[in-house]
Amino acid sequence: MTEMIATAFFNRDLSWLKFNERILMEAERTEVPLLERIRFLSIFSSNLDEFYRVRMPVLLALEKLSNKEDNDISLQDDLLVEAHKLITSQQQRYGLVLKNSIIPALKEHKISLFYTEAFNKTIKKDITRYFLSQVMAFLQPVYLTADTDFFPANNQLYFLITLERKESSKVVVLNIPSNELPRFYKSTQGEDTSVVFLDDIVRFHLDYIFPDDKITGCYSFKVTRDAEIDLKDEYSGSLSDQLEKQLLKRDLGLATRFLHQPGIPVNVLELLKKLFNLRKRSLVEGGQYHNLKDFMGFPVNNPKLSNTTWSKICNTDVIDGTLTQAINKGDIIVHTPYQSYDSVLRFFNEAALDEHTVEIYITLYRVASDSKIVNALISAAKNGKKVTVLVELKARFDEANNIKWAKKMKAVGIDIIYSVSALKVHAKVALVKRKIEGRMKYTGLLSTGNFNESTAAFYTDHILMTANKDLLREIELLFIFLAKREKPTRPDLIKFEHLLVAQFNLQEKFLNLIDREINYARAGEQAEITIKMNNLEEKVLIDKLYEASTAGVKINMIVRSICRLIPGVPGMSENITVTRIVDRYLEHGRIFIFGNNGQTEVYLGSADWMNRNIYRRIEVCFPIYDQHIKDELINLVKIQKEDNTQAVIIDEQMNNVPVNNSHKPVESQLEIYNFLKNKS
Repeated sequence: MTEMIATAFFNRDLSWLKFNERILMEAERTEVPLLERIRFLSIFSSNLDEFYRVRMPVLLALEKLSNKEDNDISLQDDLLVEAHKLITSQQQRYGLVLKNSIIPALKEHKISLFYTEAFNKTIKKDITRYFLSQVMAFLQPVYLTADTDFFPANNQLYFLITLERKESSKVVVLNIPSNELPRFYKSTQGEDTSVVFLDDIVRFHLDYIFPDDKITGCYSFKVTRDAEIDLKDEYSGSLSDQLEKQLLKRDLGLATRFLHQPGIPVNVLELLKKLFNLRKRSLVEGGQYHNLKDFMGFPVNNPKLSNTTWSKICNTDVIDGTLTQAINKGDIIVHTPYQSYDSVLRFFNEAALDEHTVEIYITLYRVASDSKIVNALISAAKNGKKVTVLVELKARFDEANNIKWAKKMKAVGIDIIYSVSALKVHAKVALVKRKIEGRMKYTGLLSTGNFNESTAAFYTDHILMTANKDLLREIELLFIFLAKREKPTRPDLIKFEHLLVAQFNLQEKFLNLIDREINYARAGEQAEITIKMNNLEEKVLIDKLYEASTAGVKINMIVRSICRLIPGVPGMSENITVTRIVDRYLEHGRIFIFGNNGQTEVYLGSADWMNRNIYRRIEVCFPIYDQHIKDELINLVKIQKEDNTQAVIIDEQMNNVPVNNSHKPVESQLEIYNFLKNKS
């Protein structure tokens, strides 16, 4: 019997906010190119919006339930207070780095971003011309009374304006049309560039809109709403129809944040609370500008102020003949975005035209808006191939795009499979069956990331191309099961011997792999685990890692975002280190390396160790059997473990601690790029 140890876990939501802090740290670093720092400000703001749409509704609901009598639901003491404290601190840092560092740095390059400052004469003429000819067409003032039927759209920008005329006062909501027009207006005079917020253009011209009123106040605000979609398993219609109806309601969800500029009169704020059905918890004071995720469209293009461009590396495994012939000779791996995604597109293009192709199967989770892969599947169907596509309609914020593509594919005769309502299919697998000389030949793709050429340009992922019969026969079994649209009734329903599939054997297999390292450590043998993933939350697996640490297993974790495991605690996790890497590309690939007493085993896959991945999704992780590819992946992870530039250490307080830079600087993404370039 193993000795029980006391274990502890970081809070999931606070851990996520600490990850967003790491994004903010990149914006604060003066070594990062200036326009890239602005991009990180955009990412931070976008992430925070998602937190309020996805996580805050859960926290508010838990708080409400925990306050009721006779329930067994509890909320960590002061969790909401702590979350608000973290967010407030980060937003203050955000404002400081923008005003005191980035805006002055822009001015050094003759770029003036007008930020809460008066316009000069030259820019006044330009913006007035722009306002009169372009902006006014989209302005729609709404006068508020106690009976006004007005509903602020989710995450849209507005002004709240107070007016006086004679002895009467009015309250008006005025839209800032950033959905119809660019958020920033750019004016260039010689070498000087001026950039103005659309908000300020509207604010500057309020007298044009309300010529007969005295403007006594103007305050910016936006409302963020719950993004949850309610899908019913017992719904009798199609999942696509049900989801389309729910998407229409998403932007009408509960307000989880009313973000507003300070100074709104108390009586006006009370009116808004009543009209917009706001709770006290949702009222958040912010700055003058909201939706700063729009910095992603900052209208300045200067290569000297951006990252140097890394040209895509061609995969040299395929030079002569077809890609299928190359795969039949041996496994091929593609590391995006360092290596070109063209070979992945080619895989589907060849299958669509090959006269030997009989059937194509694929899972699609997030689809590119102009997907070349889906177009190849449509061509394949028109060319007489049997095409089956599992489209995950419930991929958050991609539902509408996935519905669009599912309809297009269905229209040309492609068999479309939807997952059951309570279970998402997050696996990234594809299978092509060819009939050659009377025999079926299989080739397939197994990936850590989506089959999406758009995200492949900036997500680090790994795509295995293989003709391995053992792996592909099990992929075929998985597709047969998915076509039934059933929840797995028991883990041994399908005997997966090679693949690790969530709802079947994935958790059990990972627990066994960790146990094996524990046994080696207790026997005095070498024992080591290295895992790279996006999120680490699930308690059973974390407890097993704690057990491995106390047994003496050396554990190296690279966790990009949420990490509930607390590293470096004596008697619990002293043999565990956790690092986090944030750089030009989004770290996305999941890699699992088990020392196995010198006979190293490597797995890749789609699954993080989150509750949702383990218990509510179909995920696929897969072994790497090719020794050359295995060694290559071990080398890539080794480079990341040595990163002392873009990596931080997560300490026992959840802090992002910079790595000691006493050694030669190692920027892992650059080193990986050079490693793969020299190999090609």
